[in-house]
Amino acid sequence: MKLSKAQYDEIARFITTLKPTRQCMRRLKERFPRQSQSTLLSIFSQEYQKLIKRTHARHHSPDTIEMYYSKYLHDIAVDPTASVLLNLANEVDFSPALIARTILERFLQDQNGVMPTKPVLNSMLRDPSLIPDPVLANQINQCIVNDCCNGPLVDCIKHSIGYEHEVLLREKLLEKNLAFLDEDQLRIKGYDKTPDFILEVPVAVEGHVIHWIESKASFGDESSHRMYLQDQFWSYWNRFGPGLVIYWYGFIEELDCHRERGILLKDEFPSDIVTLRGCMALEEGQGQQSKECKSEKSQEAQ
Repeated sequence: MKLSKAQYDEIARFITTLKPTRQCMRRLKERFPRQSQSTLLSIFSQEYQKLIKRTHARHHSPDTIEMYYSKYLHDIAVDPTASVLLNLANEVDFSPALIARTILERFLQDQNGVMPTKPVLNSMLRDPSLIPDPVLANQINQCIVNDCCNGPLVDCIKHSIGYEHEVLLREKLLEKNLAFLDEDQLRIKGYDKTPDFILEVPVAVEGHVIHWIESKASFGDESSHRMYLQDQFWSYWNRFGPGLVIYWYGFIEELDCHRERGILLKDEFPSDIVTLRGCMALEEGQGQQSKECKSEKSQEAQ
């Protein structure tokens, strides 16, 4: 699904009024019913990640962490069954999963006298039953389950969705009988940075030659596309030639401005692929048609 810059900006402005809970998607869909749920979720996630980056330092200063931890200890003592951490996250307008991580890190430091290692922290966030305090474990679990943008559950979902679309792209290539090499095969050949698929025989899409295809299970906004261009797409172009990027959840249509330089954007697998075999068949057909025309003219002359 392609959106104009104006349409995208309207959605982004509305997102600033929402909290990062699963209920926010209902409001977003009600406000923009013509947009798909997956597109709206992708846009929301990306916009919220930008907010997290802008405000991260403010929520992680030593004084702020102590204030959050003291409030948690006070509120949990008053009512251990209340959603203390989730309410705190909504109150300070920050990610529930990241608030949970901060409080867990401070709790383990309090318990052990030293800062926990990253592997220990990550393992407890992935499996809250490992947390020695059952009340805190329940609080952490609530935050992870109710955060639609951050946390181990969301990371797992994003990884699965990304893999699912790579499999979908592979199936589409096989349906078209296109010969290709995937990332694993290219790494064996010694390539360190590669697109998802390189076509062994180039094809044409909308009049543009394509040597490689990259799958992105996300919406292509300005900041993410700019980063991908810098870190990936132009590197692929330098090494392998022009290519195609599929943003499965859509993109801002004004970003598709590098076609003549060799990077084409689509929001689905193209249906109008022209292969070398197709070109040869077309040329043969045109050649035969030309011969028939010449024969007809010759007969008319006689």
